[in-house]
Amino acid sequence: MSNNEIQGGLHKSVINWFPGHMTKAMRMMEESIKLVDGVLVVLDARAPIATRNVRLEKIAGGKPILYLLNKSDLADEKKTDAFLTAFAGQGAFALACNAARAGAAQKIAAKLSAVLREKRARDEQKGIARPDRLMVCGIPNTGKSTVINALACEKRAVTGDKAGITRGKQWIRCAGFELLDTPGTMPPAFESQELARHLAYIGSINDDILDVQDVALELLREVAESYPAYLTERYGIEDFSLPLGMYEQVCRRRGFMLRGGEFDYERGGKAILDDFRKGRMGRITLEDASGLQRNGR
Repeated sequence: MSNNEIQGGLHKSVINWFPGHMTKAMRMMEESIKLVDGVLVVLDARAPIATRNVRLEKIAGGKPILYLLNKSDLADEKKTDAFLTAFAGQGAFALACNAARAGAAQKIAAKLSAVLREKRARDEQKGIARPDRLMVCGIPNTGKSTVINALACEKRAVTGDKAGITRGKQWIRCAGFELLDTPGTMPPAFESQELARHLAYIGSINDDILDVQDVALELLREVAESYPAYLTERYGIEDFSLPLGMYEQVCRRRGFMLRGGEFDYERGGKAILDDFRKGRMGRITLEDASGLQRNGR
């Protein structure tokens, strides 16, 4: 948006993105599921509903799934606990952690062993002795490659801050497991623009195709509803009535000004998103566990 457009008020652009390579990724996963014993689905703990792709679960069929709520150190701890309880209530396996932290690999491996216990018992009865094979999948930028590297105890998968780093299928061996890495996949359509915005906030959608200023405005509005004290502490915001007013306070506080006293909305928008993504605003979860079942995801 231009400065004139942003000054006109809150403008909600429609987010819709499903690149061709992601359609191919879904087909590849459908073809590869028969090669694995279970599925590890990496979610972002700040947006577990938005980052959960139900199509991946349909592809898995009846094979066991572990939902890993990654980046939990950036999320609201109480809300993360509520999501774990909600998953358990649906009979699903779930674990919260930060895969980049020491000790995370051991926690993930132990949980995977529990998830695959029945399968291992059947293999032992049949005299089958081989590593468990798992498909690792998730929305872009949830930390899927970081999870794989933690389990492998070395950098085997490419990681990055931009969405869509992994483009091809690759097998990675680690202690006790063989992991099938897959490209990050998005839902084929966004049935909810609110969930689409959550993907934009966490960086699962490439910023290059977004109106960053619009996304930043919406992020401030949502954070103000649930975590207003964080905005006061970080930016000195005390009036939460208008998203644009909050946005301009961020620009004022950070010195993002242009000649003539105009606000530099572009730099302000990038700073707001960067602060959220790196946890500088505080530990924020964008969704409530009560919506897990309601959204059928």
